[in-house]
Amino acid sequence: MAMVFHGQAIVGSLPHRQSAIGGHRMTSAYPVRPARFRGARKHIGRALAAAAASMVLAGCEDKNTFVAPPPPKVDVATPVQRPVTRYVEATGNTAPIKSVDLVARVQGFLQTIDYTDGTFVKQGTQLFTIEPETYKLKLDQAQAAEAGAQASLRQAEADYKRQVDLVQRQAVSQATLDTSTSTRDNAQANLQQAQANTRIAELNYSYTKVSAPFDGIVSAHMVSIGELVGASSPTQLATIVAMDPIWVNFTVNEQDVLRIRAEAQRRGLTPADLKQFPIEVGLQTETGYPHEGRLDYVAPTLNSSTGTLAVRGVVPNANRVLLPGYFVRVRVPFDQDKNALLVPDTALGSDQGGRYLLVANKDNVVEQRKVQTGPADNGLRVIESGLQPDDRVVIAGLLRVIPGQKIDPQLTKIEQPQASSK
Repeated sequence: MAMVFHGQAIVGSLPHRQSAIGGHRMTSAYPVRPARFRGARKHIGRALAAAAASMVLAGCEDKNTFVAPPPPKVDVATPVQRPVTRYVEATGNTAPIKSVDLVARVQGFLQTIDYTDGTFVKQGTQLFTIEPETYKLKLDQAQAAEAGAQASLRQAEADYKRQVDLVQRQAVSQATLDTSTSTRDNAQANLQQAQANTRIAELNYSYTKVSAPFDGIVSAHMVSIGELVGASSPTQLATIVAMDPIWVNFTVNEQDVLRIRAEAQRRGLTPADLKQFPIEVGLQTETGYPHEGRLDYVAPTLNSSTGTLAVRGVVPNANRVLLPGYFVRVRVPFDQDKNALLVPDTALGSDQGGRYLLVANKDNVVEQRKVQTGPADNGLRVIESGLQPDDRVVIAGLLRVIPGQKIDPQLTKIEQPQASSK
């Protein structure tokens, strides 16, 4: 493109200055200060050059085109397929199978405390002694009365036999025999009463020694030596608790109850068979469920206010690791899925519609797949529905992809954690 610039037009546009030389007035097109004029001329030249350049660029017909970036590389993997045991999981509390308050059943002063607080004792171990002398004397008295009653009965028996013989020989009257018979029967009754009194005295004397009714741990004593116990009512001396085995009480919600009953019906199990189901128990600080036991009791009805069924298990506790009152985690295996699909928990997302997975379709376009999740199994999450064995699930780089986006899938394998013992 040609451009023509006229110098006169430029000069004509400059301001005119008049000056007097030799008595004549002269008009000049240039300023009286040449330096200023040169600076203005430089600025005008630059402006003209910029205008020319912009016009040249405007005349160019070349166009810029947008080049899309390559699809992002994203790790995908097919779900793990393996057998998974189905569990009913719950929380519960431990409780002792036996817990008894040791009380004073006779009145007297506490004479001895024969154990150390909090120790384990065997059945029959003597724990307390309550003033036995008085009750020993009462026992002796009862035994003496019993001996006298036995002597009276022997005499009455002998007299009765003689009277029977004399009546047969008609040596005495029938009235005499009737009197002898009555005396014998009265002696027999007196002996029975004496024997009962002796038994009562023996029991009261035995109550002066308080022993452990079963193996267990005895709590701290609640009375002191020399204190009067059993004066008006039984006085509690201590408590003994059985620790092995131990009960685990928990509840199962109605939905799980229906699932278990349906599975039991499918397998032909009776309510008695359900009590043989194993249970696994773990404490809050333990990994997994290291304690094993079995179901012991299932309530016949649901609690209508909570919608739960009371269940109890019994767990061996030889080392007394489980204490009564512990909060525990419980699970009961009831079924096994031989071909369950599992993915890492990190691959799952959630929104208002529920849980979902990002899956690459055959065109490598990301799809959002709604899924139904199940329990965790050895570090992976069971997918109940919404996923196929050959689906390619996005397992890494979820923040770099969105549904409908094309990706460059990098097929990997889901790493399975080492199986735990429980």
